[in-house]
Amino acid sequence: MRVVVAGAHGKIAREFGRLLTGRGDSVAGLIRDPEQAVDLSSDGIAPVVADLESLDAETLAGYLPGADAAVFAAGAGPGSGTARKDTVDRAGSVLLARACERAGVRRFLQISSMGTAQPNPPDAGEVFGAYLDAKRAAEEDLRARDLDWTILRPGRLTDEPATGKVVLGDSVGRAEVTRADVAAVLVALLDEPDTARRALELVNGDTPIAEAVRAQSGH
Repeated sequence: MRVVVAGAHGKIAREFGRLLTGRGDSVAGLIRDPEQAVDLSSDGIAPVVADLESLDAETLAGYLPGADAAVFAAGAGPGSGTARKDTVDRAGSVLLARACERAGVRRFLQISSMGTAQPNPPDAGEVFGAYLDAKRAAEEDLRARDLDWTILRPGRLTDEPATGKVVLGDSVGRAEVTRADVAAVLVALLDEPDTARRALELVNGDTPIAEAVRAQSGH
């Protein structure tokens, strides 16, 4: 399998890339900062310098031929303001989805956030509210496209070691999930194409990942 990952230097994305290359898949990682290329190369990932905030869809599509799937794992990150929540978390996903349509890449995984299925809470704050708004808008755009998309909405992310066990479904209770387990679920979703056109919430739990993903296929 050849997979293209946007935001490939992020914590979830790097773990995801290592899992894929470890089993023999080919991964191209889109990054904004050329200095991140060394880290990706050490993971066995082919770095591609491509700033989603400055590219057009046609140029980005040029990096996608031959890909079996694309994964949107980019984000403006902590410390960024409301404007970049929109230009990265929303517009970046829209751009990658549009490029996939141009390049004929049908499988698309989007890392979103728990909380997008409801209105923002009153105490969300301006920046976090903008983040949720951007993720919600990115989901809405993706739903309207003729792609085999799956939206993954993790709970509160932690850097604890992988547990290999989760709760995955249309709606699950708010809880934590390790970034390593999110990465493993993304790999499992790639292996279960019948999870396409689903939006799934994810937290840590008691069900082995492969079993949890299999249970959501074909709904």
